Amino acid sequence: MPRKRVLEKDDAVKVKRTKVSHQSHQTEPGLVLTLGQGDLGQLGLGPDVLARKRPALLQLPEKIIQAEAGGVHTVCLSETGQIYTFGCNDEGALGRDTSEEGSDFLPGLVDLKEKVVQVSAGDSHTAALTDDGRVFIWGAFRDENGVIGLLAPLKGGEQLESSSGSAFPVELQLDVPVVKIASGSHHLALVSMAGGLYTCGCGDNGQLGRVPQVFTARGGRKGLERLLLPQAVAIKQRGCKTKGQIRDVFCGSYSTIAITQEGHVIGFGLSNYYQLGSQGIDTYYSPKVLTAFKNSTRSWVGFSAGQHHTVCLDSEGTVCSLGRADYGMLGLGEGASDKNAPTAVPGLPKASSVACGERVGFAVTEDGRAFAWGMGSNLQLATGDEEDAWSPVQMSGQQLENRSVLSVTGGGQHTVLLVKERQS
Repeated sequence: MPRKRVLEKDDAVKVKRTKVSHQSHQTEPGLVLTLGQGDLGQLGLGPDVLARKRPALLQLPEKIIQAEAGGVHTVCLSETGQIYTFGCNDEGALGRDTSEEGSDFLPGLVDLKEKVVQVSAGDSHTAALTDDGRVFIWGAFRDENGVIGLLAPLKGGEQLESSSGSAFPVELQLDVPVVKIASGSHHLALVSMAGGLYTCGCGDNGQLGRVPQVFTARGGRKGLERLLLPQAVAIKQRGCKTKGQIRDVFCGSYSTIAITQEGHVIGFGLSNYYQLGSQGIDTYYSPKVLTAFKNSTRSWVGFSAGQHHTVCLDSEGTVCSLGRADYGMLGLGEGASDKNAPTAVPGLPKASSVACGERVGFAVTEDGRAFAWGMGSNLQLATGDEEDAWSPVQMSGQQLENRSVLSVTGGGQHTVLLVKERQS
């Protein structure tokens, strides 16, 4: 099968690689803290530590600029552009050899020679963006029937359709420079330097935004190539005067949200609890202008989504949420109902970023504190107990004393923080 090239308008046939940058690329180095459930090694604290109620300091050989929680694994990007992983490696999500007993419970280096500027992590895959705009991926995508794998390039320009995935990094087949990557549970979204939006992976719930429902089951007649080969998402919506240029992209478990250069918010995927701002229970298989955000007077700058809820951030630092309210996932107080429009989360100081786990939400404030809410049974909230938090609580613990929080990410059962020493 010949390898397909994906070229954007005005791109030369032979792409000249240039250094890429994006506002989401983190550069401030810090220390990594983990907490929650760690029975599969996702805490990185060794085989004897299976859970932590409060954040624990991770031992790493260098400072980290990005720390991402996957479903049951963790990915850390160092200030020198190297990647450390730990946790579940059943589908190859760690990108390295873990045959030595216990090696998956401790941070290990991924053998990738290129300098990496951003990483993302799903349930059983990991992706890395290099400083010249290439994307490497390892692990596997899954659908409701099991593993669907990856598309891996072969020598001679051909491609191998791998139904079992890859245990080591392979370069994604996309011949345009990429500036931003984001992972859902089993899909990947990418923004190119020219503002194009590309997706690959599982499309069962519309999260690819380019595969009709009739073809989502293993790609239909075209097979897995339709799903696994990254392809452009066509954005043609009334009331959205964008020329298809995307500024940023974010992924939930089964959804994708993007912000256009003009500030429009578009999305596709599962909205069975109104998590995309739908008026009814729905699934979007193509991009929609999300009217709940369009009708708001706010200017949106950040999104994060779990399975059935979404947390968003506006340009004024206000945190809002929508979707399913069970377990306190929206942070709107006990007794709150599901929301189909972004609703301000009360009691939070001005925030600089937001994040979600499957059933939890987080916000990092401008003064370097972290707040959490939602399901407490996995110990992801740093409250010291398993109670659900229906309103935001400040994350606390000995390792957070005299430290500022740079970022928080949530996995299926664990939480990862990046912190730095607080200036006296």
